[in-house]
Amino acid sequence: MPSPFPGMDPYLEGYLWPDVHHRLATQISIQLAPLLAPRYVARIVIRTVMEELRASDSVTVMIPDVEVFAARRAGAAPPLESAEAAGAAIAPAPAVWPQSLTFEAEISSVEIRDVAGGTLVTSIEILSPTNKHGAGWDEYQAKRRRVILAQAHLLEIDLLREGQRPVPRVGSPRAPYYVFLTRAGHPGRAEVWPIQLRDPLPIVPVPLRPPDADAPLNLAKALAAIYDEARYDLSLDYGQPPSPPLEGAEAEWAVELLGKKQT
Repeated sequence: MPSPFPGMDPYLEGYLWPDVHHRLATQISIQLAPLLAPRYVARIVIRTVMEELRASDSVTVMIPDVEVFAARRAGAAPPLESAEAAGAAIAPAPAVWPQSLTFEAEISSVEIRDVAGGTLVTSIEILSPTNKHGAGWDEYQAKRRRVILAQAHLLEIDLLREGQRPVPRVGSPRAPYYVFLTRAGHPGRAEVWPIQLRDPLPIVPVPLRPPDADAPLNLAKALAAIYDEARYDLSLDYGQPPSPPLEGAEAEWAVELLGKKQT
């Protein structure tokens, strides 16, 4: 069953995102491979970064197993006997100290390399919550600089509404989703595709080495493919608001859209 949304499905931004991220990177590499041969190859690269969970973060987005585990345990057993009924007095903690919670996050990206020398030509980054705040933001900015200084192209796909954008918005329309392209040799400017919730995902260029033309990347086709193969429709409850929730006109439109799909 396809997603009820014409473009990005905001329900995929929740606890399923790590799975979406990995599958999307795989699907992008599969889609590009026949367009790149025999001069280039698409390779998936996975790097592990340490991230600190902040008090304002959604635990179920950053650490998806928490929500699944809680759902399985809910209603599994009757309530336990209270301490008072058991005749035991629980001593309150005399102090409360803050503590940090760090965890490993795996980030998948797609690298286009030339076959002749194995040189990086284009880095395709699918942004995750880890990339968009805190220590993960700093680590990602360092990677952006390395790619750009290496005279490689950088294609960034941001399908998450929360967090910082890798390229500051200057004059372009405000949108929940963006694609940014920084071409090699032009680090001072980025080509931008703002994507509204009602828009289909675009076909964007993947730059190669001159004189080769850009390869087309069909993001709508890639997202539809992973939605079907992963059967996300079996995991998503479209009767509840997505996480993070939509607001204003977008929320009203989504409610109307989902209502029509169910009738």
